Amino acid sequence: MQRRDFLTGLVAASIATPTVLARGPIQRSGPPRLSIALAAYSLRSYFGYSRGKPQRVVEGGTEIDMFDFLDYCVAEGFDGAELTSYFFPPQCDDAYLLSLRHAAFTKGLAISGTAIGNNFTVGKGPRLDDEIAQAKQWIDRAAVLGAPHVRFFAGTARDLNQGTSRLDEAIAALSECAAHAATKGVFLGVENHGNLTAANMLEIMRRVDSPWIGINLDTGNFHSDDPYADLTACAPYAVNVQAKVSMKTPAGKTYPADFTRIGKILKDSGYQGFVNLEYEDAAPYENIPKAHQELRSALA
Repeated sequence: MQRRDFLTGLVAASIATPTVLARGPIQRSGPPRLSIALAAYSLRSYFGYSRGKPQRVVEGGTEIDMFDFLDYCVAEGFDGAELTSYFFPPQCDDAYLLSLRHAAFTKGLAISGTAIGNNFTVGKGPRLDDEIAQAKQWIDRAAVLGAPHVRFFAGTARDLNQGTSRLDEAIAALSECAAHAATKGVFLGVENHGNLTAANMLEIMRRVDSPWIGINLDTGNFHSDDPYADLTACAPYAVNVQAKVSMKTPAGKTYPADFTRIGKILKDSGYQGFVNLEYEDAAPYENIPKAHQELRSALA
C-alpha cells in the first residue's frame, strides 16, 4: 500500500469509527537496520549525580560523568549512547547540552536518545501538571542535545487499570507532549514500564494519534507467560529498543534473555533504529563487553 493511500485510509477510519484504531504500525521501507547503543543506566552506580542530587559511587568504583560515558561507549565500540536524564548534573543548561552534543559528534558517536522517569497516572491536579511540564522541558533539552528520542513512561498498570479516568488522563498527557515534541522534531517512546501489558501498550498506541510517538520496547519488562509474543505484538510500533540480558517470570524469577530470538522478532517486524543495551545485572564493567558482542552477533 502506498504511504498516501495508507494515511488516507487512517483518516477515513478515524472519522467513521473514532473509538477504534487511530493509526497503524510504523510504515518503513527497505530491510531492517539495527544500530547498537549503550544506555547510561547501565553504569548508574558510577555517576556523580542521580536524579539531580550527588550520589556516592559504588565502593571501589571511579566516579564518571556523561563525557566519561561517551568515552566508554567509544572504547567499547558502540554505535551510539543513550544519555539517561537521571545522571545529568543539576546545572543542565543549553551550554552543557551543546558541549555533550559537540563531544559526541567529534567522537563519531550518535546520541540515540535520552530517558525520563515521568508518571502520568498520578491523577489530575498540580502534580500531573508538573509531570507534564518537566516532560516538555526534557523534550526541549533533547532537541538542543540532538537526541532524536525521549523515553517516556505512561504510568503504572495498577493505576491505569483502576478505571478509564486514569487511562484517559495518561492518554491526554501523552498527546499533549507528543504535540509539543512534533514542534521540536523529537520522537517519544512510551516504555512498557510499570507492569504494563502488551494490550496496555497497544491501547495507548491506538489512542495517541501522533506520528511522533511510538513504543520504547524494553525486552525485559514483559513479565508474562510469553514475553516473546508480547514483544512480537509491540515491535511494529517500536521507535526505540532497550535490550536487557535478563527477563522475569510473572513470579519474579530471573532467567537469561534469548538475544537471537529477540533479534529475529525485530528483524521480522522490519525495525529500523537503535537497540540500546541496558545492562541491569551485576558487575557492569566486567560483563557489558560480553553482552555487547552477544547482542551484536544476534542482530547481525
